[in-house]
Amino acid sequence: MAIFAYGKRFDMKGARQGLRALSPLLVFLTVYLVTSVVSADFYKIPVSSAFLVACMFSLVVSGGSIKDKVGTFLSGAGNRNVLLMVWIFILAGAFSGTAKDIGAIEATVDFTMRIIPPKMILAGLFLTSCFISMALGTSVGTIVALVPIAGGIAGQTGTNPAYMAAIIVGGALFGDNLSFISDTTIASTKALGCEMKDKFKANIYIVAPAVVVVTAIYLFQGNGIVSPGLPSGMHEWFKLIPCLLIIALALAGRDVTLVLVAGILANAVIGFFTHSFSWTGWLASLGNGIAGMTDLIVITLLAGGLLEMIRANGGIDFIIRVLTSKVRGKRGAQFSIAALVSLADLCTANNTIAIITTGSIARDISDRAGLDPRKTASILDTFSCMVQGVIPYGAQVMMAAGLVGCGPTSILPHLYYPYMMGIVAVLAILFKYPAKYSNQ
Repeated sequence: MAIFAYGKRFDMKGARQGLRALSPLLVFLTVYLVTSVVSADFYKIPVSSAFLVACMFSLVVSGGSIKDKVGTFLSGAGNRNVLLMVWIFILAGAFSGTAKDIGAIEATVDFTMRIIPPKMILAGLFLTSCFISMALGTSVGTIVALVPIAGGIAGQTGTNPAYMAAIIVGGALFGDNLSFISDTTIASTKALGCEMKDKFKANIYIVAPAVVVVTAIYLFQGNGIVSPGLPSGMHEWFKLIPCLLIIALALAGRDVTLVLVAGILANAVIGFFTHSFSWTGWLASLGNGIAGMTDLIVITLLAGGLLEMIRANGGIDFIIRVLTSKVRGKRGAQFSIAALVSLADLCTANNTIAIITTGSIARDISDRAGLDPRKTASILDTFSCMVQGVIPYGAQVMMAAGLVGCGPTSILPHLYYPYMMGIVAVLAILFKYPAKYSNQ
């Protein structure tokens, strides 16, 4: 087996600096997980509280003046991508609040329950989410379009809203991983120098078993769902328009801001027409919807600042040095790439940024170990999407949680597809599957 060192060994001083840079993330995980285990309640501890403790700790252990440290934190919290997520959360909350008040969600759920048999509703939502996310190339856009409908179906069928939201998140990550217009696909193929269609072919072999298994699970679990006994005949069909408009504009590739603004305006027109609310009532509905996203906005800002502190203090560079100091054989090289991008995503909460950060190193490891770049790109993309889908401070989980009114951690146990995607990806490395992409 080939053994090679990617970079220079680092001394104990470098190791101490790296661990100190990562320590705020460890504090966050310890505060949240340990406290939750001791209290025997994972829903009792707000994620924002654990982040605040970690942020305060990061200010203590980081070097430099307090002014510089706060400046670094604020530059992370004010990052363009972080503020874009805040903006989307605000618009999504406004749309969800007004759609609920005019009965748009109820009408869409009514329609969905009429065309899909109750026993197939779980599998149907999952496959629909997979299809739409493939077309959109964005998991967040898919979640915005479908989670409110899934939440409404949960209310009609007596199903756990967090469970229904997790179904949509899983399907959304399928497209985020595979779509030709996904940022992660573009970033991973550019980094490895392969064609998107070739990466897709290698990637679909890896995740297809996960889709089949998860669909079978949903079909089995759907057997217990009973129709809520909907009234005969569709009433007020025009209230479907806002939700259908959201999906149609998203599928047309429109920017998520335009999609949500159009949905909010459609809600307003229908609300005024049906006298569901007055002018002041509409403004109150907007405000209530935005208020429902407050906790997610706070978490996003705190996470953005904390993760920038970790990056600025060399935390991500330390992870890269540790994982690439020695790579043994092809399997070892693939596992090091998987671990590298996974930890980078854990520290950035952004799978595209994680791929961009580690892409050039992954290509170097791939070239040295003689790996097929198509499979390496697939590993890079798949593991980044898997981790992104299971961290409680990731945009996907937080968005879904906000739209159904539950805590981000309540969704985590139900994320069948991301977990299964990770399992089959590990097995694909262990058993050199698919064979045609494993023996370059």
